[in-house]
Amino acid sequence: MGFVIGILSGISRAGLTAEALLEHAGIAIDLLHERSARIPVARYAALYRLINESLDDEGFALFSRPLRRGSFEFLCRAALSAANLEEALQRIARFLHVVQDELDVELEQSGRAAVIVISEEQALPVGPAGRVFAFEWLLRMIHGLAAWLVAHPLPLDEVSFPYPPPLHAADYELVFAPRYTFDAPRLEARFPAEWLALPVRRDEAALTLFLADAPASITTLYRRDRALGLRVREHLRAALPEQPTLPAIARRLFLSPRTLHRRLEDEGTSFRAIKDGLRRDLAIDWLTKTARTLSRIGADLGFADAAAFYRAFSAWTGSGPREYRKRFAAP
Repeated sequence: MGFVIGILSGISRAGLTAEALLEHAGIAIDLLHERSARIPVARYAALYRLINESLDDEGFALFSRPLRRGSFEFLCRAALSAANLEEALQRIARFLHVVQDELDVELEQSGRAAVIVISEEQALPVGPAGRVFAFEWLLRMIHGLAAWLVAHPLPLDEVSFPYPPPLHAADYELVFAPRYTFDAPRLEARFPAEWLALPVRRDEAALTLFLADAPASITTLYRRDRALGLRVREHLRAALPEQPTLPAIARRLFLSPRTLHRRLEDEGTSFRAIKDGLRRDLAIDWLTKTARTLSRIGADLGFADAAAFYRAFSAWTGSGPREYRKRFAAP
């Protein structure tokens, strides 16, 4: 329910009440007090659009200046003619700098990682729940738009958030990334830097269809939206050190390989990304929290030999496993 509470955080500044909006969106207000409750995505999207229309503000009154209706469309058009993902993200950052004052967006590179950075330049005019939602919403919008522009899944590797863990922190693995931290100086969302060269593949015709549902469609990710990816990850982990193929996992899920591939793509990921992410996360945990030898870790993760594990780990993190353990292992 944290996302629903967050989206309502700024409405009182505009003279609206949560009760009226929730009723119009078909959401029982009693659910706001149930931490385990889940709102259907269609109802959340309806609330999203209702607030935008009622306020003439696509930023939910979270910012000192309203983002008038049509802001997202012009953001899309600003990025649509970019040559590649890097240029598109830079244009998105410049556009957001023009239309609001509080959250500054930048694109940085750190080793083999690209980093979307969101910093709070001025205090947001909302309380803690609204501040959390502002960061969540802006990251999901940027990330969702970027993936749509290049027509390619862009699963994030790691995200750090500049606030304490919210009550709905358990959902962050499903909504944002498998690794996340809190109380950081600024928001940092990391993904492989080589993706910055991906070409923008969308055109005006695709944009017309996209705008019929966006941005609500790309910022309403709940647990069930990524349930299949999590099931694939669980099957892969249970099979270690064996490395089942996509067709093998599809059979266990009673799906065709083509259907599994398509549904993972709809969730913004891929079989290869899930497999690599699982092995990377386990490797990092075992390197930093256990005394397992490097050869044992590589074997337990299903690598043919130590050299293959070393190459893969270096590609994931930018450093070898031995060096990584020296830098980050718990004392």
